[in-house]
Amino acid sequence: MTAGALPWISADEVFARVDFGAAVRAVQRDLLAGLDPAADFDRGILDLRNGQLLLMPTESPEFVGVKIASVAPNNPAIGRQRIQGIYVLMDAATLSPVALLDGTALTTLRTPAVSAAAADFLAPAEIENLVVFGSGPQAWGHIQALRSIRLIGKVVIVARNQERSGQLTARIEATGLAARVGTADDVRDAQLIVCATTAREPLFDGMLVPDDSCTIAVGSHEPDARELPSALVARGQIVVEDTTAALREAGDLIIPIREGLASAESLVPMRQIIVEETAVDRMRPRVFKSSGMSWEDLVVAAEVYRIER
Repeated sequence: MTAGALPWISADEVFARVDFGAAVRAVQRDLLAGLDPAADFDRGILDLRNGQLLLMPTESPEFVGVKIASVAPNNPAIGRQRIQGIYVLMDAATLSPVALLDGTALTTLRTPAVSAAAADFLAPAEIENLVVFGSGPQAWGHIQALRSIRLIGKVVIVARNQERSGQLTARIEATGLAARVGTADDVRDAQLIVCATTAREPLFDGMLVPDDSCTIAVGSHEPDARELPSALVARGQIVVEDTTAALREAGDLIIPIREGLASAESLVPMRQIIVEETAVDRMRPRVFKSSGMSWEDLVVAAEVYRIER
């Protein structure tokens, strides 16, 4: 790095500075301190010839930040990452840039952290079976983040790519946690379910999901795509990052609302759960739907920046 150049925080350094557990605690801490996702800026989504470009600006009293991310659905077939990006962190008082961060690593860290921050309140106390749909970075990240809030007995991986499923189960087992490849019907015995896929149609039968369970869906941010079945949304207590953002982007919820099986008024912002303004309903399935918001990147990016190595 030349004199005067911005510090570059690489992917390896992002994870070395802040692990999943620390990122979960940072999200919970800032929400408890008064951060309101409803006050966040709208995310810009631009459709491109080969995918999408996402522009995600936000601010806090200490920092301003913007993530420029790309989503290229065809990339995995050629050995490249589906989601790529860069994050620019600025001082809030002067708007001077203070660091550049690997945006892909930041996304891989913050999305599971937000899910686990909510699941810490929504999930049963004992997790014998965690079922994960997907075999990519978000699947692995969610397993790690959820292990920071609960002891997990076994992980079941459900994914289209059997080779990648097997590789992920081997990676999980190498950490000392039991894992196997399963099917969609394994949700019937799950206390925690994670959907981290590129699916555009429901992944499982919503009536199989136990009442005392928590399902997390993070794979889609488009109004016409979903991973969750309408039957589960109709049964569950639905928690979202922010109601307005969910009704704009979350097909998992927009579609069942349009079908008349759920209502916009029933959606609960996650901040209300974390500050205990709204009680968790443990008599029915709890569902956390995340589409991704700009405030989440800034919370974790700031945490990474503050830690000197």
